[in-house]
Amino acid sequence: MLSKVFKAYDVRGTYGDALTEKVAWKIGYATGTYLRGLLSGRDSAEPMLSHVVVGRDMRTSSPKLSKSLIDGLNASGTHVFDVGMVDTSFIYFAINHLDCGGGIMTTASHNPAQYNGFKISRRHAAPVGAASGLIDIQRLAATIDNNTDKGSALSEERDLWDDYGDHVRRFLELKRNLKVVVDASNGMAGAFIPRIFGKVKNLQIKSLNLQMTGKFAHDPNPLVPENMEPTVKAVKRNKSHLGVCFDGDADRCMVCDEKGNLIGSDILGILFAQHFLKKSPGSPIVYDLRSSRALPEAIEAAGGEPVRGRVGHVFLKQLMRENDAVFGAELSGHMYYRDNFYTDSGAITFATLLSVLSGTRKNLSSLIKPLAPYVQSGEQNFKVDDKKAVVRALKKVMRKHKAPLDDLDGISADKWEDEGWWLNVRESNTEPMMRLNLEARTQAILKSMLAELEPVLGTPIRGH
Repeated sequence: MLSKVFKAYDVRGTYGDALTEKVAWKIGYATGTYLRGLLSGRDSAEPMLSHVVVGRDMRTSSPKLSKSLIDGLNASGTHVFDVGMVDTSFIYFAINHLDCGGGIMTTASHNPAQYNGFKISRRHAAPVGAASGLIDIQRLAATIDNNTDKGSALSEERDLWDDYGDHVRRFLELKRNLKVVVDASNGMAGAFIPRIFGKVKNLQIKSLNLQMTGKFAHDPNPLVPENMEPTVKAVKRNKSHLGVCFDGDADRCMVCDEKGNLIGSDILGILFAQHFLKKSPGSPIVYDLRSSRALPEAIEAAGGEPVRGRVGHVFLKQLMRENDAVFGAELSGHMYYRDNFYTDSGAITFATLLSVLSGTRKNLSSLIKPLAPYVQSGEQNFKVDDKKAVVRALKKVMRKHKAPLDDLDGISADKWEDEGWWLNVRESNTEPMMRLNLEARTQAILKSMLAELEPVLGTPIRGH
């Protein structure tokens, strides 16, 4: 049962099937034991470090799962600050604001309503993934049963909304009136949009799907273009300056301009990198290796230091800390901020976007257009029967092109200087699938390379 819900970066599964209250209790006990085991003798003398912050999203299963999780944490001897129904980035703030030993968010992020899970963080909101403790927690949980000794730790509720709002608004500097559309996707943005941005002067918000009932008007995944359609239509109808759509736990948002054009997170990352490099000249900027070549080029042009990283928040957060990067962008929509404890935040992305746009008289489309000079395939997925055979065939094609390869994350090949393209192909961790990202100088080059690669990579999966 546990093996079904422990993933590479978090715990996730279908509620009532693989993920139950009993499983949540075991995970709570194991996580509390693990986090307290990280404390040194000196740390143990600091009482707050033996506390863990717990929050939950709006799913109908979240209150029950969160309660069982907290009961398990308490049974392990771990004290809990219950911050209630919040977005995931709220947990990162609360861990650092209270200087706790870690935190757990009960959420299934962008997954449909029947799913739920847990995102676990250590002290300073450092992520716990498979390579950084999640496997240890799974092993501990597997040894726990109902007869396990139970401690006497307590939990208490904490309301940190005022402090959280002040923190987010530090990133907001509104210099002119803006009219925006916000689709909360019936997720946790429905809590912070009115509380944090509702009374901001010169900001007019047209809200969509603010209700947090556990039901979704559309899947809470703004990476899927169809889920952006309500935002796009509302922007055009209301003649707004821009639109944003948040995912379920609101740690990321996707953006469209005043014309309804969707903006890739790597291209938005250029705009943000320029913004933060004005404030912190020469700083490192982290980006994931699927991003447009235009992003590292723009970082260097703005005097920053581009730092290329693997896909996934665990890896990018680590790079953010190691390099003291002022900002980081991931193609999935996660944006990372040094002054947000090196973690991602949908609320801060929204605040930063408003600040950047309000600092100019230009439309968002005018700001974005010169930043995207190249042609991208977008992430394309291919069903395969034998991943290793596909990798061998791909390498054979790359040898024909005399393309140097690197294996930071999957296979990357770069023939930009002479042939005008680069690519990355990654294997799915959970499905018989390969993921391709390809970029070229021209549409003709892109089309030619896709025609060459598609027979090698397998059966295209449309709309995945």
